Amino acid sequence: MNLISGIDITSSALNAQKTRLDIIAQNIANAQTTRTPAGGPYKRQLVSFETALLQQTGEGQPALRGVQISNVTTDPSTGERIYDPQHPDADSQGIVTMPNVNLAYEMVDLITATRAYEANLSVAKNGREMAERTLKIGQ
Repeated sequence: MNLISGIDITSSALNAQKTRLDIIAQNIANAQTTRTPAGGPYKRQLVSFETALLQQTGEGQPALRGVQISNVTTDPSTGERIYDPQHPDADSQGIVTMPNVNLAYEMVDLITATRAYEANLSVAKNGREMAERTLKIGQ
């Protein structure tokens, strides 16, 4: 069993979850942004993961190499439309299109990503402890 490759896999998962946490924070920060440089309200960003596989092993099975971000996409759903004629981004009828960010969903995603990150940290810590114990046995 190679402990270093296990830590490499955990490291890739930590990096992927960090990116996910960054995107969720960006969504929360822009939950009220009605005008972006591209025009229109902010659109929620979504992160997709994929596994990274090495070439086929001698047994014919692909070896897991880690987790990576496959892409960050924009949620195509539309945001809530509210009547606020005083808002600077209101149309001629006083309607403002809000971002399609639902704070409750973002908080659930934030908690899930945080727990996944913590679990991967625990795996890295346990891997390090196993490596230290293995070295002590060899002394």
